[in-house]
Amino acid sequence: MDSMGALMADDMVWQNEGDPALPRIGTWEGKEAIFGFLGTFSQNVQVTHWENQDAFASGDSVAVFGWMKLRLTASGAETDEFTFALRAKVRDGQVVLRNWFEDSYAVSQAFHAT
Repeated sequence: MDSMGALMADDMVWQNEGDPALPRIGTWEGKEAIFGFLGTFSQNVQVTHWENQDAFASGDSVAVFGWMKLRLTASGAETDEFTFALRAKVRDGQVVLRNWFEDSYAVSQAFHAT
């Protein structure tokens, strides 16, 4: 976490786009809020597959596209493989924005499984 914290600007914004019914969707601002979110995330979600397909950079921005699978702790359900996109912005060697997009329908289905 120290290494990750060193890469984050103090005013970093972490945004997860998708189904607002999911507790992992929303915006967190600042390191303390982001680390709080990450603690909750790690207790509730296990990433079972992650594969980056493409990455592009231009100036202070980067975009990464890939595939992943998750297991939701509460329901025990696992998603099928789904696509994701990540957009990030960097200032003075630190990340100031992380904007996450995923197939939130697939994740929502697993989250609401009984």
